[in-house]
Order: sequence, then C-alpha cells, then structure tokens
Amino acid sequence: MTSPRKHLVKDFNHFITCYVCKGYLIKPTTVTECLHTFCRSCIIQHFEDSNDCPKCGIQVHETNPREMLRLDNTLEEIIFKLVPGLREKEQQQEIEFWRSRKWKENGEDGPRSKRSRLDDDDGGGGGDGDYHRSDPQIAICLDCLRNSSLVGENVVKGLMKKFIRCSTRVTVGTIKKFLSLKLKLPSSYELDVLCNGEIMGKDHTMEFIYMTRWRLRGETAYPMVLEYRPRIDFG
Repeated sequence: MTSPRKHLVKDFNHFITCYVCKGYLIKPTTVTECLHTFCRSCIIQHFEDSNDCPKCGIQVHETNPREMLRLDNTLEEIIFKLVPGLREKEQQQEIEFWRSRKWKENGEDGPRSKRSRLDDDDGGGGGDGDYHRSDPQIAICLDCLRNSSLVGENVVKGLMKKFIRCSTRVTVGTIKKFLSLKLKLPSSYELDVLCNGEIMGKDHTMEFIYMTRWRLRGETAYPMVLEYRPRIDFG
C-alpha cells in the first residue's frame, strides 16, 4: 500500500494568495457580493479608485463598497498554520507601522510603552493572556455627542477620562461595553458609536475605522476621535 502523498504549501497557493498583490493573504477580507477574498489593505486601497471587484469586475456597491467587506479570521488562522513564520513577520511589520505614526506626539515612546488599556479598566482580559499587550496600540478620544433632543441624554454623560489607548483589534462592540461599565448604564441600554458622523458597526475594529473612516476623510491627527450617544432607532 502506498503512503498518502504529502501536500506542499504551494499546492494551496491558489486559495491563500491575493489576486492583487500576489502575496499571501494578510488579514483576508472577503467581498460579500462575489465572495472573492483579498488582503485587507489591498482591497481597501483598490476601492479608493473603483467600486468594482478587482478579480471578477462585478460592481460591489454604487457608492461605498467598503461596507460590503468582511474579515475572514478562520482563513487567516489557516494561512498562519500553513506558512511558517508569517504570523510573526506580519506582527512585527504592524508594530513598526504604528510606531512610525509618531507616537511621540502624545508623549509616548512606542506601542509597547506604558499606557491606559481597555482590558485593564474593564477586566476584559478573558483568557487571552498577554495577547492584547503585544498588539499594536492606538490612541482614542471618546467624546459624548450631546443633543438636548435625544431621549436618554440625561443618562449618557461625558467620561471623566476620555482618552484611552487600546489594541487596534478592539471592536466597537467592546468600546460599547467599556462605555456602559464606565457610565454605569443599565444592561439593556444601547449606545451608538460614531466616527466623523457615521455610525460604526459593532464588529468594526479600531484599525479598520482608522484606515477607512478617519484617515481617508483627511484626518491625520492623534488621537482618533469616536463619539457616542444614546442609540437612535430609525425603524
């Protein structure tokens, strides 16, 4: 009986490489309209000039194709297991990128310096151990969007300390939990989190918002500003 053939990484290259840059998929991001997957940075940069999928040419969205993107964390883990050393190389490049964003403007030496962290404030370490400590970090200002006509305005107040530093992988959902804890809101109370006047989805990461909402609107200053308010039900 012949032993089963061992597969090489190159046998899977068709499934784990980016059509745009031809390299291994980094932060694989799928276009929901056609299910083609690209590096996140590649597809976001492509959508700056076009609303069409770079592979099949289908129109993804008439005005805002970035809304049709979804991260594929499962595929990312598969690629990291298939390609030795890729995870470590990418993490180092991320750290160097965020360090180059002039952390010293905020009196910090770099992403590994002493900082205020979300998981320190709300006990959100879970079982992640040191995972978020080694992530690239981002500075955020959380401003209360005040409007006397909003229901619940008397409940939602400004934070005593509105400047925080957290992992770039923190999601809007985690920011909402952090705000609810700090503001001592009822568990059923809902908040909207906005960037440049646009409501952010709960699964959007801070890095995604920085790259697609903050930076691309011409904002380059630190910290990135997120606003929060009582949730408005448009239904």
